[in-house]
Amino acid sequence: MELWRQCAAWLIDCRVLPDNHRVTWQSAQVSRPLGSVAHLQTSEPPPSAPASNLCRQVCDLAQALRDGVLLCQLLNNLLPQAVNLREINLRPQMSQFLCLKNIRTFLAACQTKFYLKKSELFEAFDLFDVRDFGKVIDTLSTLSRSHIATQRGFQPFPLEGSTLDDEIYSGLSDQIDDTLDEDVDLYDFVEDEEDIGDEIYEDLMKTEEHPERQQQKYGVDKRECCLQEIRQTEEKYSETLESVIQHFMKPLERFLQPQDIESIFINIEDLAVIHRNLLGDVRTSILNCGAKNLHQVFLDYKERLLLYGSYCSQVETATKHLDKISGQREDIRMKLEECSNRANSGRFSLRDLLMVPMQRVLKYHLLLQELVKHTTDLKDKENLRMALDAMRDLAQCVNEVKRDNEVIKQITTFQLSIENLAHSLALYGRPKIDGELKMCTPEKKSKHDRFAFLFDKAMFVCKKKSGETFELKEIIELQSYHIRDEPSGEKDNKKWSHVFLLLDGYGGAGYDLYFKTRELKKKWLEQFEMALSNLCPENATANSHDFQMHCFEGTASCRACSMLLRGIFFQGYRCTRCKMAAHKECLGRVDACGRNSGQCCIRVHRGPQHTPTLYWNYHLFFSPFTHHVRVS
Repeated sequence: MELWRQCAAWLIDCRVLPDNHRVTWQSAQVSRPLGSVAHLQTSEPPPSAPASNLCRQVCDLAQALRDGVLLCQLLNNLLPQAVNLREINLRPQMSQFLCLKNIRTFLAACQTKFYLKKSELFEAFDLFDVRDFGKVIDTLSTLSRSHIATQRGFQPFPLEGSTLDDEIYSGLSDQIDDTLDEDVDLYDFVEDEEDIGDEIYEDLMKTEEHPERQQQKYGVDKRECCLQEIRQTEEKYSETLESVIQHFMKPLERFLQPQDIESIFINIEDLAVIHRNLLGDVRTSILNCGAKNLHQVFLDYKERLLLYGSYCSQVETATKHLDKISGQREDIRMKLEECSNRANSGRFSLRDLLMVPMQRVLKYHLLLQELVKHTTDLKDKENLRMALDAMRDLAQCVNEVKRDNEVIKQITTFQLSIENLAHSLALYGRPKIDGELKMCTPEKKSKHDRFAFLFDKAMFVCKKKSGETFELKEIIELQSYHIRDEPSGEKDNKKWSHVFLLLDGYGGAGYDLYFKTRELKKKWLEQFEMALSNLCPENATANSHDFQMHCFEGTASCRACSMLLRGIFFQGYRCTRCKMAAHKECLGRVDACGRNSGQCCIRVHRGPQHTPTLYWNYHLFFSPFTHHVRVS
C-alpha cells in the first residue's frame, strides 16, 4: 500500500481531512471508524487506469496541506493548544507569504511540542512548491509515531509491506498549480471561534418551553411561534448583556485599570441600553399591537445597531487582552472564576460571553426571514420584507467588518516583514496576491528574482532576504499602468517563460513580469485586472462624477441603493466633486453630479459616548504600523 494513501488515511483518522476528500476517490476508498490506518481499503488500480489519476490524487493531497492550515490543526488535534490558531491565517489562498508562514509555524511546533529533530522535518518549500513531497510524507510518518500521537490512540504509519512511491512525487511541482479547486468541506475540522460562539449563543438562547409544547400552546400557527422566538431570544440576549455588566464588568472595575475595562468590554454598556429599549418595543409590538408595526421597530433600530461595527472590530483584541491579563495575574483569574460562578453557575466564562453579541446581530435577518415565510397577509409580508432587507444589510455589514479584520491581520504581517517601508500598506487598499516572480525592464533585459505584494493601488516589489524578511526595492503605483498579455514563448511550457507586461500609460518604462507556471501567471493576471478594476472602475465618471476609492470614517450609505457601505476601510467610492458615496456596482446608477452643491449621502452614526470614527479607521492609519516599520 502506497505511503501517501496511508498518510491520507491517518489524516482522516486524526479528523484533519474529511473522509470524502478527493484523495479517497476512485481506487482508494476510506471508511472512518477513527483511530486506524487499517481502515483504508484499496486495491491496486487496474492496468487500464491511467497513472495521471493517481498523480492527480497525490496532487490533491499536497494541495490540501499546502497552505499549512490543516497541518496546524493536526497538531492541535494531537495536542490541544499546540498551535495558537489566532497566530496563523486560516484563508491564505492567494498569499505565498502567508502559506509559508503557516507551514513554518507547523514545523516550529513539531520541534518544540512534539520533539521532532530538525533532520526529520521537511523544509517549507518542500511542501509549498511540492519539490520533495516524499519528505513531507516522511515527516508526517515520524509525527504519527511520536509519543503524543500514539498516546491519542491513532495507529502510526507506515504499515508493514508499504509500497515505495517516490516516482509519483517526481512531477508534482509542475502540476500543483493546476489543482486549484478548493474543497468545500476541506476546512470543516478547523477550529473556528465563530462556530464556538454560535454554540454558546444557541445554548444561551434555549427557552425553557420546548418548541413542540409551544406549538401545542399556539396551535399550528407557525407565525405565532416565530414571533415568540423573536421576543424570547431578545429577552434572553438582553439578560445576557445585563449579566455581563453586573456580574463581570462592575466587579472587575475594582481590580483593573479603566483602560483595561474599556479594552475588554468595548461598548457593551451602550449595546445593553439599545437592547433594553429594543426589547421594550418588541414586546409592545407583539403583545399589544399584534406585531403589525414590528417591521418599523427594526427599521428604526437599524441605525442604532450599527454600533456593532465597532464591537465586532474590537472583540478579538478584547479577548486577547483578557487572555493576557488572566494569564499574568492569579487574582484576576480567580476573580473571573468567581464572577462566572455567580453569573451562570460556571457554565460560561467571560471570554465565552464576549462572543455572543456578534452572534446575535447576525441572527435578526434569519428570524425575520422565517417570520416572512409564515406571514400570509400581503401588506404585513411586504412591510416585513423591508425590515428583512434592513437586517440583512446590517448582517452583511458586520460580516464585512469581520472579513476586514482578517485582512488587517494579513496587512500587519506583511508590514512587519518588509524593511525600509515608510508607508502603511493599508493606504493602498486590500491585498490581492503575493509571491515570487521575475522582473525586467526595457533598460535592463536581465531578469531579477523578486517577491511582490499586489494591492488594489500598488505593487510592492521586494528582494527576499532571509526567512520571512524582505527588502523593499520599488513601489509601483498602478494608477498610471495597464497590462498586456504576452502568450508568445509559452509553447514549450518551460518554467519562468510565462509573461505579461505592465505598461506605463504615460510612455515611461514598463515591466515584464515572468511567472513559474501558466496557472500562476493566470492567477496574477486575474488579480491585476481586479485591482485595476477597483482602482479605476468602469463607471467612475458616469453622470459627470469623479468617483475614487475612499475610506469613510463614519457610517456611509450608497446614494443609489441606500444600503450600507461595508467594511472598515476603503468601503466604497466617493465623488471628489459632490462627495456622494456609492458601491462599485452602483456607480452607473447614481444621480447626476451635484458639483459644489454640498450634496452628500454620508450618514455618520454617533453612538452614546463614542466618536463617529470606527476604531479600526484610526488603528489602520496611525497604529501599529508607524511604530514598527524600519526606515533606511
